[in-house]
Amino acid sequence: MPLKKIKSIETPYAGVTEEQYQNEKRRLQVELLKIQQRLVKDGKRLAVVFEGRDAAGKGSTIKRFTENLMPAYYKVCALGVPSESESKYWFKRYESQFPKTGMVFFDRSWYSRALIEPTMGYCSENRYKSFMKKVLKWEHKHIDNGLFLAKFYLSIDRETQLFRFENRLSSPLTYWKFSDNDLHARKKWEVFTHYKEQMLDHTSSSKSPWVVISANVKKEARLTSMLYLVRAFGLRNFEPLTGEDVTSTHSISVGGVKFRGLTQQQLAVLKELKEQEKMFVELDQ
Repeated sequence: MPLKKIKSIETPYAGVTEEQYQNEKRRLQVELLKIQQRLVKDGKRLAVVFEGRDAAGKGSTIKRFTENLMPAYYKVCALGVPSESESKYWFKRYESQFPKTGMVFFDRSWYSRALIEPTMGYCSENRYKSFMKKVLKWEHKHIDNGLFLAKFYLSIDRETQLFRFENRLSSPLTYWKFSDNDLHARKKWEVFTHYKEQMLDHTSSSKSPWVVISANVKKEARLTSMLYLVRAFGLRNFEPLTGEDVTSTHSISVGGVKFRGLTQQQLAVLKELKEQEKMFVELDQ
């Protein structure tokens, strides 16, 4: 099976200010909402995988992806410790999480079997090897059956992870995020690195590439991964940091009703409804 070089994305957002970050985030969220609307309209599905070490920012990045999406048509999947049956029938565990339409975001995914499970000794060598042999064929099968798939690896260095762990432990609001397992995994940094390199080298293809993003600066990583998804599945020529203010208001008429003072997100939803209205009229004629 031909493998494709991993996509290591250089961020256009280095040194982004807070004002630029908030504005760019809104611009990208508008485009993500449009992608979601098209998926729903066409009955299509998109799975977005986030992998990385503990404290890489997977959950917080997913939160920025989803905070303005239609709740009925996305879900976040962060599965816990598998049962023996789930561990044996590994791929089925995740197939059951694929949506019928819309989007699913995996905060860690089936690639736990390529990363944390072998690092910590949670799976046998045979199960690890079987996974590595089968995973791309499994992904390609679902892609050929209409599933859109994006795989992000958020990469942080050892010092950044330690800094974030210390911040978690020192805060009364986030100390619960730190576990003994996090500490044990940190002690096996080099072992995890070995499995990470094996995963990236052997489970990236032209159909299902890994996208590696530096996540030492969370804001840059969030925007960069959102930008990649927008260009891959939406507006291919999206230009970063134009300074466009998407909070300016808009108006549109739908079904003879005039809507005013709309945000860009609201305008996008109503434009979609207007297009559907036009389509139904044409069908009736």
